[in-house]
Amino acid sequence: MSEPELNEQESSELEALSSQPLGARLKYYAKRTGPGWLQAAITLGGGSLAGALFLGVMMGYNLMWLQPLAMILGVVMLSAIAYVTLATGKRPFAAINEHVSPVLGWAWLIAAMMANIVWCLPQFALGTGAVQQNLVPSLENVAAAPWLIGLVLLAAAALVVRAYDSDSKGVKIFETILKTMVGIVVVSFFLVVVRLTMMGDLKWGEILAGFIPSISDIRNPAPAIETAIAATGDQSAAIWRDSVSSVQKSKVIAAFGTAVGINMTFLLPYSMLRKGWGKNHRGLAIFDLGSGLVIPFVIATACIVIAAASQFHAKTSDVLNDDGTIIAGKEASFAGVADKFISTRYAVELDGLEGEALNTKVTELRDALPLEDRKMAAMLVDRKDSDLAKSLSSLAGPGVGKIIFGIGVLGMALSTIIILMLINGFCLCEAMGRPGDKKLHFLGSLIPGFLGLCFPLIWTAESKAALAVPTSVIGSSLLPIAYFIFLLMMNSKKLLGNAMPTGGSRVIWNVLMFIATGLATFGSVWALKDKNLGAFPMGKVGIGVLVVLFVIGIIGFVSKNKKDAS
Repeated sequence: MSEPELNEQESSELEALSSQPLGARLKYYAKRTGPGWLQAAITLGGGSLAGALFLGVMMGYNLMWLQPLAMILGVVMLSAIAYVTLATGKRPFAAINEHVSPVLGWAWLIAAMMANIVWCLPQFALGTGAVQQNLVPSLENVAAAPWLIGLVLLAAAALVVRAYDSDSKGVKIFETILKTMVGIVVVSFFLVVVRLTMMGDLKWGEILAGFIPSISDIRNPAPAIETAIAATGDQSAAIWRDSVSSVQKSKVIAAFGTAVGINMTFLLPYSMLRKGWGKNHRGLAIFDLGSGLVIPFVIATACIVIAAASQFHAKTSDVLNDDGTIIAGKEASFAGVADKFISTRYAVELDGLEGEALNTKVTELRDALPLEDRKMAAMLVDRKDSDLAKSLSSLAGPGVGKIIFGIGVLGMALSTIIILMLINGFCLCEAMGRPGDKKLHFLGSLIPGFLGLCFPLIWTAESKAALAVPTSVIGSSLLPIAYFIFLLMMNSKKLLGNAMPTGGSRVIWNVLMFIATGLATFGSVWALKDKNLGAFPMGKVGIGVLVVLFVIGIIGFVSKNKKDAS
């Protein structure tokens, strides 16, 4: 097996270009981007969609700044990963094992594989839902449709990955396909916002103001939600405010964390090495991340937040009729929110009741809720992408808005499936010690694909917790570790040699990486602290693992650097 060779011609051209004006360099860079777009293809998936939907529904335009900030901090670390990889030309898995700790190297690889396999399942579900609910509604009640649509998604993804494994021309074809898919996602959501603007539904002053960071917006309910809370009266308001704050904090942290995932830190270095990039490509790599990842991500997520806010923020018309009765089909989602409020607000009335008597009393209290409480419950109902698609369907005539949104969601799902499969191939090759083995890479890529195809059986309400909770715990606890690993490696003289940043450059790199790692660690701990698998405190175990791995990393790095210095 041979590893990809350095692209000598491109490297020479970049070296000669380094003395040229910025405009000339950017023009050259624009023609040779690639790995950054692959990062966009994976991050623009179900997690980013769900996070943006929540921010729009709950916070309106107030947190427009959150996901862009998260991405910028993530790109700081991805740039560091690119710098280390391109400066050394070494495969990161081997470099981590040699210069930090094999424990962290294997933890990084295993966490990435788990994320690839488990998170492929909801992408198949998301893509299938987009086809059934938005693009071909006649398939919605066809029992075999999820399997048929899933098979098409798998076949399409496998063909694209196979092209990547063929040769350098195949890599270009692969990247072109992914760039096109990312473009379709961005354009689809952008057209939705254009249509909303033409209809006069958007307040652009508020939208632009929402890009100015304000930490208080994370803690406090949005002004329109706070007004609705106050209208419920003193006793109810305190309960609603606590409920909103609790949900808001956890989901805001989740939205922040979906910008960069553990498997993205694995994809970037290996996709760059696969293209034959070396130390002269470091400027191109940073441009690639900015143009291929940051810009598409910011535009797409911002458009989703804007669309969701315009349709659902502090609104109840999709859940309640004008007289306060519940719209058909929304009973269960309304009850899910209302019953949590009832259990606290009417605890005395419910005390001592069990079984059927309890259910009867809760139903009675729910039906008797004052209108303002009913409106609050309706505002807090969790909206899905299908709800937004349905709401948008009237924007451009019957079904057109729904189709445009559906194309965007399908593009999100398929592009993410492709990249998850691609990463898993890299992981398997590294785990087996066979880098560059194209057949093994393709075999590894099929593992999450075939499991994703079986999502109707595997991704059920009962199994989601059993699969998603451990995976999210492992991924959440190891993302800060991945950041920490490359922070250490950026300061390894033995690894980087003369390429290690010095002076002011080193200070800037370390300050930015410490900020990114610190915020990732805070977000990880916040997300983990309340995660349980049944009665088992899975999240607290994850926090413990996080601490232990930090210690192992420090000890391993110091020990290896002492050996190097001796």
